[in-house]
Amino acid sequence: MSARPLLIGAILGVTLSGCALDQPDGEGWLSGGIFGNRDAIVVDASPAAPPADAVKVHQTTTWGEPHVQHVAFGGPRAVADTDGPYLLDSGDRLRVFVYGQPSLSRLYIVDHDGKIAVPLIGQVKARGVTTQALEGTIRSRLGAQFVKDPQVTVDIQQNRPFFILGEVRSAGQFPYVSGMSVETAVAIAGGYSERANERKARITRRINGLVEVMDVPPDYVVRPGDTVYVYERFF
Repeated sequence: MSARPLLIGAILGVTLSGCALDQPDGEGWLSGGIFGNRDAIVVDASPAAPPADAVKVHQTTTWGEPHVQHVAFGGPRAVADTDGPYLLDSGDRLRVFVYGQPSLSRLYIVDHDGKIAVPLIGQVKARGVTTQALEGTIRSRLGAQFVKDPQVTVDIQQNRPFFILGEVRSAGQFPYVSGMSVETAVAIAGGYSERANERKARITRRINGLVEVMDVPPDYVVRPGDTVYVYERFF
């Protein structure tokens, strides 16, 4: 009879010690043994996953910053695209057609004085006006003395050239390409030199006889007759 309590106590001791050994390091048997939840312990021990919104914010910050400067540079381009109709000037090649008057229908080049020489009516000012305004002037002067109810059309056959100087591989005068930007002008001139500042350039533009000088980003729109100067990089 005295041996049974001792045997039961020994068996119970072995069982309890085995349960304690099954617990994770540093955990008591009460927190994860037969009275605890092992799955809860595993989840709590692993790092918490960041919320989906936090990951998106991080990606936006990482990839968004290089585009901020580019977006800011978009403004001048839009201004250049909407600064009014094209105004004629020296170097523009014009096709003037007068219905029923083959001697007057020909190509004209706007000279250094900003004029074209039209038979019968002589010098006609073209600088600083649109093709529609030039049509009206020619029509009015022809109709006053020489042609009854003249039908006149003026089109641009070739825009005046642009000029590019500074840190490019082939500086000089080049034919204008419609809608071109500073980067396009540089490409036409053979690309940037090794010392070129690729972040900005200077454009000299004559508007109605006045010269305007401005520093612009690479995506700024170049207009016929502009002089583009690419700066040197000093670092």
